[in-house]
Amino acid sequence: MNPKTKRKVEIISLLVGIWFIVTLPLPWIIGDPNVSTPQFTVILQMIAFISIPFVALAVAWMLKPELTQNN
Repeated sequence: MNPKTKRKVEIISLLVGIWFIVTLPLPWIIGDPNVSTPQFTVILQMIAFISIPFVALAVAWMLKPELTQNN
């Protein structure tokens, strides 16, 4: 695997890992009968809002990989 491809895989893995940690409580919230619909809606909106920067970073780094290089 060439270094450029390896770097892309590392970046995507990092973003997926962070996103997974952010969304980790979601399965327990879905199955909990004590969570009301408005609470669930707010939590889903928060997770979606938190996900936006990770998607944007992934797109930017795929289009311009030189942004990830250290000087």
